[in-house]
Amino acid sequence: MHPAYSVIIFTTASGAGYGLLFLLGILGLSEFAAEVRWFYLVALTIALGLVTVGLLSSTFHLGHPERAWRAFSQWRSSWLSREGVASIVTYMPAGLLWLLLLFDGGSRGALLWLGLASALLAVVTVSFTGMIYASLTTIRQWHNAWVVPAYLALAVASGAVLLICITAMFGSVPARFSFWTIGALMVAFVVKLGYWRSIDSEAKTHTMEQATGLGHLGKVRQIAAPHTSVNYVMKEMGFRVARKHAQKLRRLAVVFGFAVPALTVLAAVYAGHSLAVMCGLIAVVSCAIGLVIERWLFFGEAQHVVTLYYGEAKA
Repeated sequence: MHPAYSVIIFTTASGAGYGLLFLLGILGLSEFAAEVRWFYLVALTIALGLVTVGLLSSTFHLGHPERAWRAFSQWRSSWLSREGVASIVTYMPAGLLWLLLLFDGGSRGALLWLGLASALLAVVTVSFTGMIYASLTTIRQWHNAWVVPAYLALAVASGAVLLICITAMFGSVPARFSFWTIGALMVAFVVKLGYWRSIDSEAKTHTMEQATGLGHLGKVRQIAAPHTSVNYVMKEMGFRVARKHAQKLRRLAVVFGFAVPALTVLAAVYAGHSLAVMCGLIAVVSCAIGLVIERWLFFGEAQHVVTLYYGEAKA
């Protein structure tokens, strides 16, 4: 599949935003020091900002962005529509929480419940995003049990890296935060590694014989191209990345997305304030680069069954 940069930005930015929103809701106000209100407000603003940027960027992939609202009407059958509805619903408790923090209102109990509701809805929304791809039986690399866990794990890991950076800006980084973040990065790495191994070892079950329904006659081969020039389907669904390039990009994704953030997050615990902030920023930038590479590969390595009609023997 052709990697659309608008969708890459959408899934990485909104994923990090929802991951940060989840962690803020789970940790609660009790985890932070005296300036908890401003810390929480800044972190929540960043989380909602990333979510908003991601959702808006997704509309640029549409032929008619002005019709995006129609996607919300198909929630009974479409995971994309369910994701859209869930994303809007998530704004309700998260937005109310932001307003209460801004004006220093609401009881502690109300803030905690709104945080937990936001965290739950963040998980639901990211799960629905993953299901958009996992539900597509026509793309073997996406119709995979690892896809939704990978989306969730990467969202939490990137959100945790953001949380470390924000914490460093407000003071020292607690050791437990650092270890939790490293743990989240390790889990995300293991899940992503499991996904890569799964798509590499999984047999290509879709064949030309199956696609044409002529398998009972024997081996089917193409004797003429279906088109005389490149068309939209070939450009969007016939994109291929060479295996040697894919392996190099996977290594870069691991280094930038997991290794560098883990090392800099650990260093932030033992560094002074200024250096801790620098470590946090390096971790965020590196993680963002790694996730963009990872997400580009997620689309670039995917092969649609329609390619069988354009000369591929198996998909």
